[in-house]
Amino acid sequence: MKLVTFSYEGFKRIGALYPNDEIVDLNYAYQAFLESEGKLRSEQIANAYVPATMVDFLQGGKESLDIAKKAADYAIGNRDSFRHKLIHAVRDIKLEAPVQNPGKIICVGQNYREHIAEMGRELPLFPVVFAKFTNAVIGPQDDIPFFPISEQLDYEAEFAFVVGKRTRQVPQEDALDYVAGYTIANDVTYRDIQRRTIEWLQGKTVEGSAPMGPWIVTSDELTDPTGLNVRLTVNGEERQNTNTSNFVFDVKYLIEFLSNLMTLEPGDIVLTGTPGGVGFARSPQVFLKDGDVVKIEIDKIGYLENRVRRAGEEY
Repeated sequence: MKLVTFSYEGFKRIGALYPNDEIVDLNYAYQAFLESEGKLRSEQIANAYVPATMVDFLQGGKESLDIAKKAADYAIGNRDSFRHKLIHAVRDIKLEAPVQNPGKIICVGQNYREHIAEMGRELPLFPVVFAKFTNAVIGPQDDIPFFPISEQLDYEAEFAFVVGKRTRQVPQEDALDYVAGYTIANDVTYRDIQRRTIEWLQGKTVEGSAPMGPWIVTSDELTDPTGLNVRLTVNGEERQNTNTSNFVFDVKYLIEFLSNLMTLEPGDIVLTGTPGGVGFARSPQVFLKDGDVVKIEIDKIGYLENRVRRAGEEY
């Protein structure tokens, strides 16, 4: 299942992407399903089990996901029977970042062997971890704002996973049971700002520096996060190309490691690191500029594409 957050008529809601580029509004679909069975309080029940926001929905775990699938299939099969408009063509809505307000955005640095080599570092004994904040999150149809605070705006293709249930001290053998699904992110970085101090945070969490999407592929559909090709292009020119089999620390390890440091909650997002080929490490260095189109493609997920736009302080 491909879970999305979309905007329609001024409201953001969650849905499921179906073939033929159709999106089913999951909350309204469940309301319709309940009404078809003669249930009273259908709106209240739907809001409890299939809320209209992603974090609330993910908190319902497998139960909510199973209900949502049943409701979406019902909506597709009975599209002409509803009071509400439950199904939208993708062209009629705006796709947003799938998780709008993640409690945590945890980023892993130095997690691909080739990226570590190009940065002149040794393989780490433990994951390098830093954070981005929700102010950085933008969606697949948004521009990446390029603020006049630097001329070193860089790209970083990232395979990301979304936590599906509360996770604390989970062993690797059980780790994937705690993943709701997978998405694509771009860890956009202001390089000179990142590197002017020994910690990276200020260059990593500038407004609009975390494009994500276009959807979450649920873990029952994408069951194995290894062996996936990751490719980034700028204006069609390939800059990064790797495979998740090149991780130093794979998804299972990261879940065990992170859940021993902190409790992971539904909707938390982990960016698993970027491969070699970042602009900062090229010779000569090459950075993003106004109008550039950055596209990240990952097997079994799809692609995330954003345009860079010069922004003033009023953004």
